[in-house]
Amino acid sequence: MAARDYVGAMKIAIASDHAALDLKAELREWLIEEGHEVADLGPDTTDSVDYPDYGYKLAGVVADGSVEFGVALCGSGLGISMAANRNPAVRCAMVSEPLSASFARSHNDANMIAMGARIIGPEMAKACIEAFLQTEFEGGRHQRRVDKLSNPS
Repeated sequence: MAARDYVGAMKIAIASDHAALDLKAELREWLIEEGHEVADLGPDTTDSVDYPDYGYKLAGVVADGSVEFGVALCGSGLGISMAANRNPAVRCAMVSEPLSASFARSHNDANMIAMGARIIGPEMAKACIEAFLQTEFEGGRHQRRVDKLSNPS
């Protein structure tokens, strides 16, 4: 797995549901401290919200190229990743440790990462994001498979 030296600010969007609000806030601040430009797509309160709404919103800005990568968070990480993956231009990987985050990029060219606030702590979440951002897609034999994700024929 090739690590890349990300120089300058990467554009990253982050969104969650109410269950992951605190983790989202901590990760947003950390990403900014790391020098990235971060778009927080909400929510802003702990009022109950529906994770699909935020998964779709996040997937939209990743798909249209407004940002380079997306970070999706909910209680388990599963629901918001399912919502995001309904967009054919999105490859959102649910991860809970850095190795899976690296493989999501190197083998699957993932453009979003999803994590569960009730499953993963802030330090492990940061380690996953760091591994994700530092890993490049390997292409080669993986490209054919990635192409099939958006064009199943």
